[in-house]
Amino acid sequence: MEDGPHPDRLSRFPLGGALTLEGLNGSGAHQLLADLRPGEPVSWLPALGGWLVTSRALALDVMRDVETFTVDDPRFSTAQVVGPSMLSLDGAEHERHRSPFADPFRKSTIRTDYEEWTGVEAQRLVEDLAPAGHADLATELAAPLAVSTVTRALGLVDVDQEQMLAWYTAIVEAVVGVSAGRDVPPEGVAAVADLRRQVDRTVEEAGASLLSAVAGTGTLDRTEVFSNTAILLFGAIETSQGMTSNALWHLLSHPDQMEEVRTGLTDGDTSDLVNAVEESLRFEPAVALVDRYATADVSLGDARIGRGDLVSVSLTGINRDPSTFEDPDRFDVHRSNARQHLSFVHGAHACLGMHLARMETLAAITAALELLPELSLDREQSSRPNGVVFRRTSSVAATWKTPLKLQSQKADSIAHVHEAGRSRPR
Repeated sequence: MEDGPHPDRLSRFPLGGALTLEGLNGSGAHQLLADLRPGEPVSWLPALGGWLVTSRALALDVMRDVETFTVDDPRFSTAQVVGPSMLSLDGAEHERHRSPFADPFRKSTIRTDYEEWTGVEAQRLVEDLAPAGHADLATELAAPLAVSTVTRALGLVDVDQEQMLAWYTAIVEAVVGVSAGRDVPPEGVAAVADLRRQVDRTVEEAGASLLSAVAGTGTLDRTEVFSNTAILLFGAIETSQGMTSNALWHLLSHPDQMEEVRTGLTDGDTSDLVNAVEESLRFEPAVALVDRYATADVSLGDARIGRGDLVSVSLTGINRDPSTFEDPDRFDVHRSNARQHLSFVHGAHACLGMHLARMETLAAITAALELLPELSLDREQSSRPNGVVFRRTSSVAATWKTPLKLQSQKADSIAHVHEAGRSRPR
């Protein structure tokens, strides 16, 4: 990323001109974005090679106007890796790519197909962790729940969670590399090819799968079914894992509020839990930036944006806009308007999987609070959410009191293993 031939922009937007990617990555990013908003709500950032929007009102203008601010641009990195998809198209083409997937991801359909399953899966994962008395809930609960859910949703034949995670990792690294100006690495090329073969096979062999149903509409060809599947895989793991990890981190970082949520669950009241998830989405969205490209010269706030300019909306910044959220840097599970966050974007590109992502996070927190007594955060081993484009914690190290029954079961299991080792022929 480079400054480009815009010295006038640097003088007009000095705060934006001074920002670095390192600054936007760390825990101090919120203060930097807050400093921008009053005087430079749309600012030129050489570090990003484009404009950054931190005003909620102006961000809504950008996200609603797909004719002026489009995703359909050759620079869109995800499209360079997996091809055009609902994520990188606008207008009629966007609708054609998105509409076959709409029904399976409607709130009512997700509730019917996944509510019970996600609860059972989250409980299984937590029960497996419980005897140890400690775990990293980001890597051992949030991540496997996200992978198992998307594995089930896509229904790819003969594919396990390990393979799904490998494809996801390779595609993410390829997208990040392309964003930095590098070519798609061989590992990314191989992952795309492998996933493409598996998508084609699923369409042909799994008649009851989501992908077969999408292909059966006749709206998309095989290449387009694949590209949108890759986008769903990418989004379902990255966004859901980050959303759940961040929510767990926020609650454990505020033990008094966590106990209020736990008490509500004990009494059969989920309202505090539901609002806590929305507040976490507002407070630290897993997706920090969304990119658009100007199709014409246009004024936005006090900025004069040129045709072809990159315009990035800071979801991190707009979710703490004090014009909408009182005392925005305070995490509050009782915040009355927490749901006004824009973490799932707004308009035509609102997140297709938002209902499933919410369900996963609710299930994970419920299982953790109900099954892990005296749950607390090991702050020395945990990390704050960070990141420029995707923003999440990499570690939610937690401890809890292991119930005596589980301690006994663990001891019995260890004794059984030892006994089996002694009796094994040598």
